[in-house]
Amino acid sequence: MFGQKNVRTIAGGVAGLAVLGLAGLALFLYAPDKPRAALEAAYPGTYRIVDGVRLRLRDTGPRDAPAVILLHGFGASLDTWEPWAKALSSRFRVIRLDLPGFGLTGADPSGDYSDSRMMQILVDLKAQLGIERASLIGNSMGGRIAWTFAAFHPERVSHLVLVSPDGFASPGFAYGRPPKIPLMMQALPYVAPRGMIRADLAAAYGRPEALSEATLTRYRDLLLAPGVRAAILARTGQTILRDPAPILARVTAPTLLLWGEKDAMIPIANAADYLRDLPHAKLVRLPNLGHVPFEESPERSLVPVERFLSGQTP
Repeated sequence: MFGQKNVRTIAGGVAGLAVLGLAGLALFLYAPDKPRAALEAAYPGTYRIVDGVRLRLRDTGPRDAPAVILLHGFGASLDTWEPWAKALSSRFRVIRLDLPGFGLTGADPSGDYSDSRMMQILVDLKAQLGIERASLIGNSMGGRIAWTFAAFHPERVSHLVLVSPDGFASPGFAYGRPPKIPLMMQALPYVAPRGMIRADLAAAYGRPEALSEATLTRYRDLLLAPGVRAAILARTGQTILRDPAPILARVTAPTLLLWGEKDAMIPIANAADYLRDLPHAKLVRLPNLGHVPFEESPERSLVPVERFLSGQTP
């Protein structure tokens, strides 16, 4: 048996080793920001100052064609839309942007990541681009921004496409108050393990094997853009959901709900809430696809969107 003094000595040694182990783990996981110049060379776009934010965007297709604006989900970037954008640009003017706090737009200098701030940025971006009306396409968080904009600016939206949209209360996200940020997430500004990012992205696919190494690298690279991880943490703390029902009731644009049947992030069962509250919505189900069908199977998932934007039955 160990004497009391020896036990204290051993315990102290174990504690010291534990601290050293944690310090070593922290050093192993630590990931600094990547240089902006290198990222801007690898992920091209144009830049435009809107309400004090340097927005990264791409604007393709005929300038006199009907406009389509694409709004990505949480943690993504405009690059997520590229297969759809290339196809749509033959008949539409297609604008996609890194939303404030993400990608190479990076942090909003105001520190404000509220939906009302995003509404004003969209209004002023459209004014700068000379676009009076546009179709909005939004995924997940971008879907919530899209339907909120369509509700409060109905005269500015011709069609609304919501791909697995966010907005209704769920575990950890109640109405009227910000979520509790998990302790592990508070380390986000300092770490970016590729394995963890792979697991998160794979969960967004109905077929995880469809996630390519190039896509994984792009997500991680843009997560490491200067200031983005701290901005994501700030946005999460500012996300306050409101009951969507009275807001959705104000939407007048014809609406397409596009949902992967294997969506594990926002299950397709949630579509019933939107069909109940959106007066002009139609649901198209995508068998075997997940939360990001425009990445997982762009050709197949785009078919109902093109039909809908052309005034046909999707």
